[in-house]
Amino acid sequence: MSQCCLSGFKWDGTPIGQETKLGKKDTYVTGTNKEVAILIVHDLFGWNFPNARLLADHYAKEADATVYLPDFFDGTAPAPELYDSGKLDVMGFLGRNSKEVRYPEIENCAKALKQEHGFKKLGAIGFCWGGWAVFQLGAKGKSLVDCISTAHPSLLTKEEIDAVDVPVQIIAPEHDPALTPELKAHANSVIPSLNVEYDYQYFPGLTHGFAVRCDQSDVKQKKGLERAKNAAVGWFAQFLHLH
Repeated sequence: MSQCCLSGFKWDGTPIGQETKLGKKDTYVTGTNKEVAILIVHDLFGWNFPNARLLADHYAKEADATVYLPDFFDGTAPAPELYDSGKLDVMGFLGRNSKEVRYPEIENCAKALKQEHGFKKLGAIGFCWGGWAVFQLGAKGKSLVDCISTAHPSLLTKEEIDAVDVPVQIIAPEHDPALTPELKAHANSVIPSLNVEYDYQYFPGLTHGFAVRCDQSDVKQKKGLERAKNAAVGWFAQFLHLH
């Protein structure tokens, strides 16, 4: 997990959704669609990070969905100033929030949206730390989600890429020590052979984290953010709405 996972800018704006529960998880929810839902798996900044909630609001309105952003760190997301100070024990934090610990909880949230809340269509998007999780949700034999999107995923393995079995979108900045050139090439080689729809969105000159933590005062970063947001909205609109 690189330093770029721990840096970013907080955007202006006020989230308009509500805090509720999804299963046992505190959850930010926004939108009113009773048939279509989107599950967001957040990055290291957690569910309280305003940017993630603002993106959820955009997805809800523009993709016509009810969007859920659960707290997968159970209230333990580090304060932003810890990231900035360099005092965060990153490896310890990741150990407490490993795939083995957190994936069952993420899967339970997806199941709850389909089985308990009755949504007919469910998409998932993961940012950075959450990127690996949506690949697992979309793996062969799971039948949990109808499509996935990920922006600059961290901790993603070739095996997780190989197992994907639903339409998949990857939002990939040029400079990304987590989504390496080798992993990019692997995805672009393997996924087209898996008989699933695939959308690879490449962002020259941009870096890991831009789609949720970019500096909006920088024109190039802001344009990249808008393109990434619009790409995800279009992906969800394509695969989640009943025709």
